[in-house]
Amino acid sequence: MMCDSDNGISLENLSKFVVKRVLSDSPDRKLIFVEGSLEGQEGAAVLILEKKAFDEKTVRALCSEDSVLVKSFVNDLYSTYECFPNTKGNGIKTTLIYPATEKHIKKFERKTVHIIQETPEIYKNITLPYILSETFSVQWVYNILEHKSEVEKIVFEDSDKDLGFILVPDLKWDGQTLESLYLQAVIHRRDIKSIRDLTTKHIPLLENIQTQGIKAIEEKYGVLQSQLRIYVHYLPSYYHLHVHFTYLQYDAPGINTERAHLLSTVIQNIQLLPDYYQKATIPYTLTEADPLYETFCDKGLLKKSTVVQQYPPTANHVSVDNN
Repeated sequence: MMCDSDNGISLENLSKFVVKRVLSDSPDRKLIFVEGSLEGQEGAAVLILEKKAFDEKTVRALCSEDSVLVKSFVNDLYSTYECFPNTKGNGIKTTLIYPATEKHIKKFERKTVHIIQETPEIYKNITLPYILSETFSVQWVYNILEHKSEVEKIVFEDSDKDLGFILVPDLKWDGQTLESLYLQAVIHRRDIKSIRDLTTKHIPLLENIQTQGIKAIEEKYGVLQSQLRIYVHYLPSYYHLHVHFTYLQYDAPGINTERAHLLSTVIQNIQLLPDYYQKATIPYTLTEADPLYETFCDKGLLKKSTVVQQYPPTANHVSVDNN
């Protein structure tokens, strides 16, 4: 175990991670979030484990003598087995958050979720003050923009201070499996928190992200524009404008209608009405663990539910996520 940045820890294996409890899991996505600590280190840690997606290369590698099968049952034409592949074919996407704050831990706990219809007045009086006072640090974003970290991962960069952005793989993507392709375009400007800040003057920026992002992805990965889902989140996972690029056939987390807004639609809305996102009512979801949820309850805009819902979060960048 060694330090890899000012605060981060780089692990060679998981022997130093001490499990405290499972925060939540998602059986359908083969994803689990675990709270724990690092042996010999102060503070909490969160470990995120996710089975990697299959592709043709992986399947070909599995079809060898190294993949041991243990039979479960045989019935006529059908048989099932538990497969134990070799080390290279059994990789698990692993993310460590350390030191993890209480907000990180609450983020990954099982939660009851509610939907908010955010009017401009609600944004001005409730959401915006919360954003300004409660957001996580986005220093890790600035580290990428200033080439202090993840330089080797940069797929494309336009360095223009007004129109430019950096295109990097999302942490949920292994950078290789095209079927789960997931990249983020992070703008160089630091004055746009979310789509609520967008007006007609930002159309050149949005169109530049769309045009150059599509071109860069096609050139590097061979994925066509018609095969891409390009969108922004609201509420976003962190308050520095960024655009998501995912493979259309990939059921990416966070593409639900109460959160994802297609970039093409965002551009069209602003072209129709320059201050559309200052006037529109925009839905988003909140969990009962979010301090913003308590504010809505205090003001009588939400009622607390007695039903426990399973709403596992996504293994996003090391960032705040209200869902």
